[in-house]
Amino acid sequence: MVMASERQEQAVTAQRDVVLSVRDVTVGFGDTIVLDHLSLDVYRGEILGFVGASGAGKSVLLRTVLGLIRKRAGTIRLLDQDLDEASDAQRMQIDMRQGVLFQHGALFSALTVLENIQVPMREYLDLPRPLMDELAYLKIELVGLPRDAAQKFPSELSGGMIKRAALARALALDPDIVFLDEPTSGLDPIGAADFDELVAKLRDTMGLTVYMVTHDLDSLLTACDRIAVLGNKRVLVQGTVEDMLECDDPWVKAYFRGKRARHIDRAARGHTKGDNC
Repeated sequence: MVMASERQEQAVTAQRDVVLSVRDVTVGFGDTIVLDHLSLDVYRGEILGFVGASGAGKSVLLRTVLGLIRKRAGTIRLLDQDLDEASDAQRMQIDMRQGVLFQHGALFSALTVLENIQVPMREYLDLPRPLMDELAYLKIELVGLPRDAAQKFPSELSGGMIKRAALARALALDPDIVFLDEPTSGLDPIGAADFDELVAKLRDTMGLTVYMVTHDLDSLLTACDRIAVLGNKRVLVQGTVEDMLECDDPWVKAYFRGKRARHIDRAARGHTKGDNC
């Protein structure tokens, strides 16, 4: 599998279209400020890994971008549209161009896999049932699930199959950008590696932009083109794995140079280093 740092070298030469732009965003709950004038860009065609300490606000930013949490200040532009200025019709078009995989899959337990994948189709499109069935089966095949998984309920699936079914639903409308919240959590190392490879393959074949909230060091190394680190309510540093290894921030050092990260340090040696944070 191609290393993320090698793909990053290719991405540098490509046009840097900003798909998601977050500027000076502040989010709080009561008297507690979780994000304070945070800024971040996500570029077209990249897989961005978003990391930070537990409770730092990674999921808060994700849910704010998705419109599930209201921000107190700042602007968010998604797919060339300021979300504060978007009309209902424009917001619907944006919703159709994005897909979301929540941490635990969030599949509807009373629906089969096929029916779960068809939920976005039913919400946004007016398609005959046979065509929806055909499209859903295509997504099932795309994420590597067996065809007979279509008629199974979430309770009948393994953890890895739930993740793939949820990813198939996120891809139901052929989105431009996909948001993944801890996609490999709960998976064994082999299953997590397979899922990372699947995400990278889908990015390449479908031209996706991927925003991935993760704690998985292997995902950061093998799947992500760039990494953004959240700390002190803002983005501390962003760049390649090499940039993370050069950063002197205490948390970043502990995360990327700690005992569990030694394989990242070894794998990154020999690649071009970026700017320090």
